[in-house]
Amino acid sequence: MSPITDRTISLESEVRSYSRSWPVVFDRARGSKLYDDEGAEYLDFFAGAGALNYGHNNPALKKVLLDYISDDRVMHSLDMFTSSRNDFIDTFNSLILEPRGLDYKMVFPGPGGANAVEAALKLARKVTGRESVVSFTNGFHGMTLGALSVTGNSLKRGGAGVPLVHATPMPFDDYFDGDYPDFFYFEKMLTDSGSGLNTPAAVIVETVQGEGGLNPARVEWLRGLSELCRKHDILLIIDDIQMGCGRTGTFFSFEEAGIVPDMVCLSKSISGYGIPMALTLIKPELDVWEPGEHNGTFRGISAGFATAAETLRAYWADDAFSFEIRAKAEKVAKRFQSIVDVTPGITVGVKGRGLAQGIECATGEIADRVSQAAFERGLLIETAGPEGQVVKALPALTITDEELEAGLEILEGAFASVASGELADSASIIPGREESYA
Repeated sequence: MSPITDRTISLESEVRSYSRSWPVVFDRARGSKLYDDEGAEYLDFFAGAGALNYGHNNPALKKVLLDYISDDRVMHSLDMFTSSRNDFIDTFNSLILEPRGLDYKMVFPGPGGANAVEAALKLARKVTGRESVVSFTNGFHGMTLGALSVTGNSLKRGGAGVPLVHATPMPFDDYFDGDYPDFFYFEKMLTDSGSGLNTPAAVIVETVQGEGGLNPARVEWLRGLSELCRKHDILLIIDDIQMGCGRTGTFFSFEEAGIVPDMVCLSKSISGYGIPMALTLIKPELDVWEPGEHNGTFRGISAGFATAAETLRAYWADDAFSFEIRAKAEKVAKRFQSIVDVTPGITVGVKGRGLAQGIECATGEIADRVSQAAFERGLLIETAGPEGQVVKALPALTITDEELEAGLEILEGAFASVASGELADSASIIPGREESYA
């Protein structure tokens, strides 16, 4: 065992966060359960912040990975041709793109979601010759400088240390509580020659804002945004890093709206196994890169291609998995609403879509206490939103009905304990609050 010690803590940067929320040493994981080094079991409603849509150490994917490694297959390849890379490209095209009538070329920009966003922003500027990118209030797109410039969270932006330029925030859907028509401000800024807004190269948006508090955009709003972009010759980038790969019930979160973005950013669960992998999809006419103009050392983690291709074959060859996700999502929505109904003093309402749903609390402190109470009962669940006021559930899409029910029971008990005042004097252990562990 490797216990938490003062020396262990002192050797790691203060930037760590999740270990403050859940101060145990995790040792093993399988499916929707994690175990600490003393054998205690935790049900996972976090799923690696959406990187583990198919659970921990999924047996079918693990076999593919172990076989790949044991056969001495290529592990690192930059952008050289490999059998696993070719298999993923062909499988993604045949099982995901073609059935949806989508014509995209694939860019492998690096191992993380921020890499996918940076590639999209860079290419949009190259294609259009413009600098400005429009983003939205409460959006989150990554921690590198370009991605931070289109991110709304002030804490994250404050860590940049330099001015974040060439980006303009606009109000997300329902930001003004329905007081103004959709895009009233945005379109006025675009058409008024005195507004000071240069015609943007692109707009980048999440269909459901994950870190921003599980704010879902209406399909009508997304369609209106797509039309606005076409009207003004602006490229539309959908950041599907957390909400893609089935999280909302369809493989891409924008499918329900019937729109076709110019670019799509994927990462997190695209490898299926938690192996770092990112993908930027671009319309063919936008592929104006010169060879090597956008590259990186870890564009080809071939084991990730192998598990990714197997994930697509196992879960996305037909619509059965989508139906399962939607059924589970309906169960979560009903249970969350029942929790809200009996805790009017501490909760505001249910937010999100698919298996990315949460309960908005009256304050961030209340959400912290609920998350703490859930952890003490053996459930991992995080908070989101500008004030951390949303208790955010991201269970694995493969979670069993029994595990889902057990997690909902724990969460219901956590809300009940906070509502009854049992944790009124407890110290918060959520990062960013006044008090925390170590």
